[in-house]
Amino acid sequence: MAHVLTIAQQKGGSGKTTLVANLAVHFALQGHRVALLDTDPQGSLGRWFMMRREGGTLDMDFSTASAWGVGYEVEKLRKSSDIILIDTPPKIDGDLRPALREAALILVPVSSSHVDLWATDGVLELASRVARPTMIVLNRIKAGTRLAEEVAVAAAALTPDIARATLGQRIVFAETLGRGRGAAEAGPSPARTEVAALAAEILDRLQP
Repeated sequence: MAHVLTIAQQKGGSGKTTLVANLAVHFALQGHRVALLDTDPQGSLGRWFMMRREGGTLDMDFSTASAWGVGYEVEKLRKSSDIILIDTPPKIDGDLRPALREAALILVPVSSSHVDLWATDGVLELASRVARPTMIVLNRIKAGTRLAEEVAVAAAALTPDIARATLGQRIVFAETLGRGRGAAEAGPSPARTEVAALAAEILDRLQP
């Protein structure tokens, strides 16, 4: 039975695609059968996947879908996958519901910004309407800064569903993404450790 993870946030620039790509790489390296579903018309995840494929790495499946084709594509991908990650466009409306409805867990990335945190309201409300669990992921965090601490405290006041693991603002995420890779493939680094910790937390949350 495949686990479906939908990554959603109505504010652009929150790091959705970076989060999807790095989790996908980590899960694939751990031996999971991974599939990606890109529902964002911008197509950033698709470009990343094609760069990876052109580089000779064929370790995951990929598909695209319009909002209302999500259910059909997920049904097909479930047959050959352990984990399906869905990237969504930066907007919150009725078109997002199919991707949320398919999710075993909805990941909501939030950068070190109160504006990003405010933007989670729409996702959390829609997730509640379709009765799906959420997990806020603090992303691009500048450790030790007052802003990072303020956002973490404000997020905890908003919802208890916050990942313990956080992802820092690290150049390796941008460098590897631009090559169709993930931080886990760039050698030992704090970024690789952070992704591994988050992935383990997600899998633990998915356990019945």
